[in-house]
Amino acid sequence: MAVFVPAEPGPAHEVRTWRRTVGGAESNVARALAALGVPSAFAGAVGDDAFGRALLAELAAEGVDVSRVRTDPARRTGLYVKENGDSGTVMRYYRAGSAASAMGPELLSTVDLSVVRLVHLSGITPALSPACHELVRALLEAPRGNRLVSFDVNWRPTLWAGRDPGEVAGLAALADLVLTGEDEAEQVWGTGEPARLRALLPEPATVVVKHGERGATLLERGRAPVFEPALAVDVVEPVGAGDAFAAGFLAATLRGEDARTSLRAGHLQAAATLLTRDDVSTPLPPDVVATLLRAAEPEWAAARLTVGEVRG
Repeated sequence: MAVFVPAEPGPAHEVRTWRRTVGGAESNVARALAALGVPSAFAGAVGDDAFGRALLAELAAEGVDVSRVRTDPARRTGLYVKENGDSGTVMRYYRAGSAASAMGPELLSTVDLSVVRLVHLSGITPALSPACHELVRALLEAPRGNRLVSFDVNWRPTLWAGRDPGEVAGLAALADLVLTGEDEAEQVWGTGEPARLRALLPEPATVVVKHGERGATLLERGRAPVFEPALAVDVVEPVGAGDAFAAGFLAATLRGEDARTSLRAGHLQAAATLLTRDDVSTPLPPDVVATLLRAAEPEWAAARLTVGEVRG
């Protein structure tokens, strides 16, 4: 999706200059993975319009393979607008009738899943239309081979209005790895408490419950839960941090890192995004990442990230 963010301070109705960038949960993760050195591709649809062409060019420039993106001549590219105010960030979505909302299972014919190590999905896409719901279910039900399928709940009440949250729960149960905020889990499963959620969601091998600024809990089948506190961050803007956490965690998982290191990798990538107004940010400096990934617990707990600075 095209994203417009204010390029100057002040109430949204007074802002005259806006900056266009790229957004969308799955494309955010693809961009962040590419920035972390993980080869990534984005499969989806954009309109045959200026926004669609610009988004594809920017994704490609960031190292994301966009050869599997369909250009729809009849529908437009979706967009949303960030409005920053005293009460926080408000997002205005304009995606009804977009090219992405018309995607269906036929998209699978454009992707060779046999060469893919990981497919990442979110709970936003199946809410866009019945055809999108069928697409996500088809991906989740496709034979796995050695492929891992991750599913970020990304609960959006407005998109799912009037529908049973059990639809999202049913999709999550088909994934190998599920990421969810505790607030999202409360709305979908009725609880955000990790042990109770795990009892309601036993099928995936791995479940990650994010507790906002407190940290995240990793539950792997047959192992004790692992909680890792989040880094202290002087937050500039929170939108996109969940996708960034997913990218950092997935990149570490693909490298074969242990549970604690993978959670820290997620927190570090989320922190980098929290320090910007964009949905995706440049990763933190490699030396900072290396130091914090291996830091003892007291050093990790004492670290604080602010724009242009890491304090410990």
